[in-house]
Amino acid sequence: MANLKELRNRISSVSSTQKITKAMQMVAASKLRRAQENVETARPYSDKLGDILKNLSASFSGQDNAPELLAGNGNDKSHLLIIATSERGLCGGFNTSIVKLAKEHILQLKEEGKEVKLIIIGKKGKELLQRDFGQEIIDIYDFSEVKDLGFIEAEKVAENILSLFEEGKFDICRLYFAKFESVLSQVPVCQKLIPFDIESEVNEEKDIENICYEYEPDEEDILKELLPKNLSVQILRALLENVASEFGARLTAMDNATRNASDMIDDLTITYNRSRQASITSELIEIISGAEAL
Repeated sequence: MANLKELRNRISSVSSTQKITKAMQMVAASKLRRAQENVETARPYSDKLGDILKNLSASFSGQDNAPELLAGNGNDKSHLLIIATSERGLCGGFNTSIVKLAKEHILQLKEEGKEVKLIIIGKKGKELLQRDFGQEIIDIYDFSEVKDLGFIEAEKVAENILSLFEEGKFDICRLYFAKFESVLSQVPVCQKLIPFDIESEVNEEKDIENICYEYEPDEEDILKELLPKNLSVQILRALLENVASEFGARLTAMDNATRNASDMIDDLTITYNRSRQASITSELIEIISGAEAL
């Protein structure tokens, strides 16, 4: 059994840790509201842009003159995976869930004989993937010094992807991030960026309604402008989703850590009191025995 000094030191140590986890929980809670508002603001814009592109792309179905960002280059040998994670830890299984999904797809692509290239956003993704897939990583983005992630950072990543695609460095591009649903739920998802993902199921009533639209200039010119912008918008949305998911996961993790620290302090306090009582009882027995001997 540990002596009284060791127990006191351990109780003090756990109490200090509890103060830190409680402070981190409060910080995460305060930042989560703003991050959630940013996500809710970005989603309608991102979804509407996707609807417009799907409507425009309908006229290019089965044609050879469709933009490569829409139809692809006809190959699927080389795959570029963009894996977005956080810059900091202490957020539960947030990063590992994203990386786990990406790893499953990487291994599946390699079994099929495909070439895989990785672009990592966030330090934690690099730490989790460097050992197993270090040779596949071609670029790493560190936004730890950026206070509020915005369109500038997303556009920087998108320009790099477009440059690689124009150089023929990959055929298909996918993005991995965590979609924010609630404080308790952050779902890792995979989104296809290049070629642009068009839903196979089309609502007939909506399709008939959209026939009335006329575009100026023509669809091809509009797509050439919107498809690169859509890439930046989708990356921005993924980054915002990740920020909200990270704070939600950290809030939950720090709340659990604070509760566990409280339980540990209670257990240690009981052990300390019992040890102290046993020590006092032992001393009293020694004093009484000595008195009787006299």
